[in-house]
Amino acid sequence: MGDTFIRHIALLGFEKRFVPSQHYVYMFLVKWQDLSEKVVYRRFTEIYEFHKMLKEMFPIEAGDISPQNRIIPHLPAPRWYDGQRAAENRQGTLTEYCNALMSLPVKISRCPHLLNFFKVRPDDLKLPTDSQVKKPETYLVPKDNSLTGERRGQPPLAGGVHLQHAWLWWPVQGTAWRRQPIPHRPLTPPSLWPDITGPIILQTYRAIADFEKSSGSQMALATGDVVEVVEKSESGWWFCQMKTKRGWVPASYLEPLDSPDEAEDPEPNYEGEPYVTIRAYTAEMEDEVSLQEGEAIEVIHKLLDGWWVIRKDDITGYFPSMYLQKSGQDVTQAQRQIKSRGAPPRRSSIRNAHSIHQRSRNRLSQDTYRRNSVRFLQQRRRHARPGQQSAGSPRGEQPQTQSAKPQPAVPPRPSADLILHHCSESTKRKLSSAV
Repeated sequence: MGDTFIRHIALLGFEKRFVPSQHYVYMFLVKWQDLSEKVVYRRFTEIYEFHKMLKEMFPIEAGDISPQNRIIPHLPAPRWYDGQRAAENRQGTLTEYCNALMSLPVKISRCPHLLNFFKVRPDDLKLPTDSQVKKPETYLVPKDNSLTGERRGQPPLAGGVHLQHAWLWWPVQGTAWRRQPIPHRPLTPPSLWPDITGPIILQTYRAIADFEKSSGSQMALATGDVVEVVEKSESGWWFCQMKTKRGWVPASYLEPLDSPDEAEDPEPNYEGEPYVTIRAYTAEMEDEVSLQEGEAIEVIHKLLDGWWVIRKDDITGYFPSMYLQKSGQDVTQAQRQIKSRGAPPRRSSIRNAHSIHQRSRNRLSQDTYRRNSVRFLQQRRRHARPGQQSAGSPRGEQPQTQSAKPQPAVPPRPSADLILHHCSESTKRKLSSAV
């Protein structure tokens, strides 16, 4: 087999998603050297981080030494994120950017950094779940002719692009299409298809303390600054904008304006999700857990500040989500993110924090996590061993299924003469005096 490389990258459109918060991702059709075609989904902030890393790897071609030698294409920084219009306007720029990437010398267009970025990730293969209140909405590139020859506004399915899954594309507004897996029941009539609301509204947060940035991708904050959150990453780093500034900010430095609690924090899941540590961490507080690299754990509460509650055997505690990776997934991308930013600080470690709310955040204690976790594990163990004697049963107690066994026969009571014959002399004297 020859070397792996990409033949072509085409932008199909973008998707509006609602989990964990409203955001947009771009859809790319990647054609590989073996003529296979894969669809991948990337946020614009991810694309821009990829672009910055590519420039650092090839400073001459990026024009850092001499601007005349620049061949790596330009990509504007994420200046603002005002919903669907911004996502649509970036499509032309991203199309030109991808075409320019493929025309670069082989040492750049086939470098591992570029190939790994456009490889299919597990999240690219996830189907929308039935529990999602709102399903992703797909908007195709507004071209007169799509990749498969359809007219403008038609979904790219028949006779051309082969996706990883079987989808139906439902029209909702203009050139917008809603992506759904093909169901096994008759489709809803077009007259009953719901209308989709307008552009996304960014959430506003307030800084509770001063934050000094440590890299060019971060944004400094002063106490009381009001920012708009563009992206809430599970790592606990949020991409924010404030007037003409934008960058990554630790979520622990931000609070909602209407309440001290984060409304989008999910409920604990004591069943747990299997994860693996990709970096060692030594606990700095009593409610944290120390783990070595490569240890298997279960995540029971994914908090948006990037400090998740994990379970190791019967022990629970906080652990930075950036140092965790789902079991069975590639750790390359996660480890690169650790090098660029590192784990965000915890709220409890911030000095001189000042909140505008009278009460503090509602947070479960580790005793509550541990107690509920132990209770769940006990129930799971009992369900895993049906019919067996429970660990809390008294020793020697027999299961109810054995109570139906036949009992041994009771011998007849001996006669009075036989009792007198076999009893002791003392007993005989007592019986004689009683008579």
